[in-house]
Amino acid sequence: MSTLDYATYIAGLPRVLVGAAALFRDERGHVLVVEPNYREGWALPGGTVESDDGETPRQGARRETLEEIGLDVDLGRLLVVDWVPGPGRPPIVAYLYDGGVLDAERIAAIRLQEEELLSWRFVPHDELDTYLLGTLHGRVTNALDVLSSGSGTVELESGRPVG
Repeated sequence: MSTLDYATYIAGLPRVLVGAAALFRDERGHVLVVEPNYREGWALPGGTVESDDGETPRQGARRETLEEIGLDVDLGRLLVVDWVPGPGRPPIVAYLYDGGVLDAERIAAIRLQEEELLSWRFVPHDELDTYLLGTLHGRVTNALDVLSSGSGTVELESGRPVG
């Protein structure tokens, strides 16, 4: 296959978007959420993986965490992977990593990226559905289940476990 044929082949393949985020908790087990200024609902620190630049999902989650909340954290294990189709866009593959428990010093060091975020807070598990809309709520609750049970990474489709 010539270089031109290979490039044409690659250009014709289906596309997916890739997002990655970190799940941080405080010492009470409450989840850190951030309030974006560009859409409804709250989110976790994270964003789009810059795969065209060779960035991996783990690197993207770490970079986005540093950009959004000013913390450079060596992320823990992968908790969930979520396949999320949507109208008017390619499917998103969302990776969610364990950011760990933040101590008082790390919490005091949080600095928001004011271009994208309005605020942040820690939210108890039973209030997450008020803040996290759609598939993100399912992604986070499944990740919390993984952490509490000690089980392995969970595969999701639109925030729900597969199988």
